[in-house]
Amino acid sequence: MEEHIKPITEWFNHLFGPLVLRFLHLLHLQPLDYERPIPEYLLMCLFTLLLGTLFALFVRSRLSVDRPGPTQQIAELLLTNPLGFGIKDLLEENAGPHASQFIAFTGSVSIFILLSNLLSIFPALSSPTGDTTVPFSCALLTFLYFNWQGLRHHGLLGYAKQFAGPMPALSPLIFPVEIISTSARLLSLTVRLWANIFASDLIYMIFLVILVAPVSAAWQKSPLLGIALGVFPAFIPMLFVGLHIFVSIIQTYVFTVLPSIYLGQAIADEH
Repeated sequence: MEEHIKPITEWFNHLFGPLVLRFLHLLHLQPLDYERPIPEYLLMCLFTLLLGTLFALFVRSRLSVDRPGPTQQIAELLLTNPLGFGIKDLLEENAGPHASQFIAFTGSVSIFILLSNLLSIFPALSSPTGDTTVPFSCALLTFLYFNWQGLRHHGLLGYAKQFAGPMPALSPLIFPVEIISTSARLLSLTVRLWANIFASDLIYMIFLVILVAPVSAAWQKSPLLGIALGVFPAFIPMLFVGLHIFVSIIQTYVFTVLPSIYLGQAIADEH
């Protein structure tokens, strides 16, 4: 399937592409696409970071204990809420008393993923998590982080024992299985996020194309018939926007609860 490049990506590459090419040549690196050396997913990641930073600064400038505003309440709901699926709630449930020290990292990744997933709601933008590079990068950071926390908590030898199992006689068999199982989390986190966001965007485009084709044919026969059938292509996008928002929230939840579980297992005193 031919990749669809957003106009904003073309515009940024037109402005900054030559500068990026010179910088890459200085580093002796070759871009995958000389016409567009700035990939769309990278540009969308920068937009996401900018959006998240501006939101955080806006909330910080209006923090109030007595009269919290709507943006502060939204930010607080991301951390903890009555339903118990906030970032802090999930960490406390799965990582125990050490949860507070993991909020900054886990929360940053979760909010980045949420904003990235929702970015394609705007027609001029696309979700960077629909490209495998971004979910893999988030999964890799998470993988390195929870293993690092396990090493910090137990030490090298103690953390290695986590993979050996409780029965020394079976340790030679259990150890490689546990290593493979833990490493598979990297692939699992990547594919789960990428596949769902990619499928959500793809289904929207397929249904839109299927509905637009008969409308165009009807319009050629009769403008009135074309207008009548055009109601469906106009209405379907709203349904899929709602579906995409739902999928985005669910995938953010999954990418928060699984790292929380992994952190809890990595620092657990008994495995």
